[in-house]
Amino acid sequence: MKKHIIVGISGGIAVYKALDLISKLKKSGYDITVVMTENATKFVNPISFEIISQNYVVKDTFENYVKGKVEHIELAKSADLLIVVPATANIIGKVANGIADDILSTTILATKATKIFAPAMNTMMYENDIVQDNIKYLKTKGYKFIEPASGMLACGDVGKGKLPSTDIIYDYITSVLNINQDLKDRTILITAGPTIEPIDPMRYITNHSTGKMGYSIAQCAINRGANVILISGPTNLDPPPLAKVINIKTANEMYTQVHKYFNEADIVIKTAAVADYRPELEQKEKIKKSDDNLTLKLVSNKDILKSLGEIKKDKVLVGFAAETRDLITYAKEKILKKNLDFIVANDISREGAGFGVDTNIASIIKSNDEIISYPKISKSELADIILTEAKSYLPHS
Repeated sequence: MKKHIIVGISGGIAVYKALDLISKLKKSGYDITVVMTENATKFVNPISFEIISQNYVVKDTFENYVKGKVEHIELAKSADLLIVVPATANIIGKVANGIADDILSTTILATKATKIFAPAMNTMMYENDIVQDNIKYLKTKGYKFIEPASGMLACGDVGKGKLPSTDIIYDYITSVLNINQDLKDRTILITAGPTIEPIDPMRYITNHSTGKMGYSIAQCAINRGANVILISGPTNLDPPPLAKVINIKTANEMYTQVHKYFNEADIVIKTAAVADYRPELEQKEKIKKSDDNLTLKLVSNKDILKSLGEIKKDKVLVGFAAETRDLITYAKEKILKKNLDFIVANDISREGAGFGVDTNIASIIKSNDEIISYPKISKSELADIILTEAKSYLPHS
């Protein structure tokens, strides 16, 4: 049976973004009912939402009255999840104070379904103590909130208050609705992205990692019910909303944070492309250009994965091998040297398997020498495969 999602639309400039979200949800097979406030209809014509959702839009308490039935109660009973996107300060304040004076606020207060708010408003409004108190109060009552993004707002101000990308909101919804919670109560520690090693205040050494594989695993783990600790080098990606995110820059910082959280984890998946070397000395002043060649002396960074293998005990430890030649040979050596349960190996020179793309071509190599190779698949698909394999190593999995 299809899951029924009520998408509440309140009056803000970000209303148009809800069209894309509804399109994504509809394509995924969800049954969608859109409930709009009167102010929301002034930003986008309800007809647009009716076409995308393939359902009539509810915008007035009495407009679609059927004898003997109260519409907001019928809607409230039928919902598996209700999300308000965008959620203005007004609708948040109404619900926090038990005010039900239109079809959206009455439906929210009447439903027992999971309720999510995706706030979007001016930074000063969002940071207002009253709004923040309302949000804190609703959280104590079980309401979920998706943190707004920061950036240039429609009014021209810069700050926190932008509606997050529809991909983030979609992933949040599906993680809440996902019935395959086979990793519930498990904690998964994931490292992602590159590290950067400073040369001077302006320059550094890094690599081409974008973090896409690690972030895909983090989102899939959340969808399957896991508690996720994501330790990430610098990326341009939006982290999964439900993950505990620790941002780092250098390999030494990653080493410290990984060891700090290691004992909390049942599974550790090291996707990060950690710099093997760093400059021996970080110059405090910018190195000025000259006609002479510049020689940098590099020293080795700590081997994070090997250090974890030495204290592994009953934890599941998964590594990655990104190579350009002798892939299987190097990957097998890494399993032995670092005491891994299995490794995910990919030849980054192959098209569709390197950094910065949404696909991968990989082989899972186990400590017993078993190899399972996969054709080009999305990183999300590979993430689920990796998590299923890791789960099989857990006690009583």
